[in-house]
Amino acid sequence: MKKRKLEVAVISDVHLGTYGCHADELIAYLNSIKPRKLILNGDFVDIWQFSKHYFPPAHLQVLKKIIGMASSGTEVFYITGNHDEMLRKFADMKVGNFNLVNKLVLELDGKKAWFFHGDVFDVSIRHAKWLAKLGSYGYGALILLNRFINWLLRLRGKERYSLAKRIKNGVKSAVKRVNNFEKAAADLAVENNYDYVICGHVHKPKKEHYENKHGKCLYLNSGDWVENLTALEYSFKRWKIYRYNEDKLSPFYVDEDLKSMDMNELIASIIDLRSQQKKKKEKDGESLDE
Repeated sequence: MKKRKLEVAVISDVHLGTYGCHADELIAYLNSIKPRKLILNGDFVDIWQFSKHYFPPAHLQVLKKIIGMASSGTEVFYITGNHDEMLRKFADMKVGNFNLVNKLVLELDGKKAWFFHGDVFDVSIRHAKWLAKLGSYGYGALILLNRFINWLLRLRGKERYSLAKRIKNGVKSAVKRVNNFEKAAADLAVENNYDYVICGHVHKPKKEHYENKHGKCLYLNSGDWVENLTALEYSFKRWKIYRYNEDKLSPFYVDEDLKSMDMNELIASIIDLRSQQKKKKEKDGESLDE
């Protein structure tokens, strides 16, 4: 089956290294698309909850898939988030088509798009990081329980159920927090004359036109690959929310060469990407000399 060609694909909050991550489903999605630009908008690897005892092959496969896409011509932007904030000190690093940044501005068909994770608007992270981390561990335990419940539901032929989503939607303070987040992001985008503002962080996929007395913008959130399994796609001058649970991607499930892989093979892939970039630079230099 042919892959869908996209101008931009955005995924966020994958949380590799945690029990809640849906790595196999993400690989299926990545195998189904061919984007010119792939944006990983924060919390791609969960360093907060990282454990050397849990990083299964499927999670390594996701990393290898991203590296493979970069080496095949897709421009990859890794935007740092709060769960992978340790990478922020390496911001503006570039290896071939792979870019590590803290935020990103792109021009898309004459309009300005502003990408950032969004944790800057989270009061609990800015003023009480220990509390945010504690909540993160509790959320992880809830997701683990939810996966067991969904396993039982599948055995009975029923649809999956999101405990975390149900709890968030039922708690007024959580709903208010997300609403405040969306308003803050959109207001700042309008103030800085951006047409699009694209975030992650709150695990709530959304596409909404926003307007205040100073102007208007389109607010977009890519959601996550823990609860919602969603992404944002841009093509033909339009944005849409992709929802894995509403698509049928079994033909793309896993590449044959990704079915088995260990850490050594992943490191070899990274070294190969660096080698390709070095050879390209040397070749370009020779062409200029001629």
